Amino acid sequence: MRIIGGKNKGFRFHPPRNNPARPTTDIAKEGLFNVLYNQFDFEQISVLDIFGGTGSISYEFASRGCADITNIEIHYPNVAFIKETAAKLNFNIKVYKKDVFQFIKQCESNFAVIFAGPPYPLKTIPEIPDLIFKNKMLKQEGWLVLEHNPDHNFEAHDKFLRSKNYGTTIFSIFEMPLINKTE
Repeated sequence: MRIIGGKNKGFRFHPPRNNPARPTTDIAKEGLFNVLYNQFDFEQISVLDIFGGTGSISYEFASRGCADITNIEIHYPNVAFIKETAAKLNFNIKVYKKDVFQFIKQCESNFAVIFAGPPYPLKTIPEIPDLIFKNKMLKQEGWLVLEHNPDHNFEAHDKFLRSKNYGTTIFSIFEMPLINKTE
């Protein structure tokens, strides 16, 4: 695995063996970050990476200049690996070993971008967008990027913006609408 963009482009990392995480492919990451780069100034945003896995998405944001990254992962070897890799690369990534759904219920912060890369067999994937919006975790015009397989379709969701398809990897993008206070 490697970082595909930014100041640490090309850095290779080797996650722990017997890792339960399914890393996002380089092609899918590159496509996603091209879309994100055109929407956000990475140096000015806060990012939440839930189901953090090996930290691959967090590293991509950090390599591109994002300094406010929170990563939530439940598998202890992955948490330790992310912390170790972030320290090696001098990335400011806050990593917490926690169940994502408990974190969402307790979270009092909001973010410009939330990336969710849950395990594809997780039965509660369809609940994730509603939980994020219910708990007001996105800033106005912030995006939730949900990685999933073709078994799910979110186009009917009222906050759905668009999707990007990379074979069996689909990114559904949801947006927190701008609230017009003059109305």
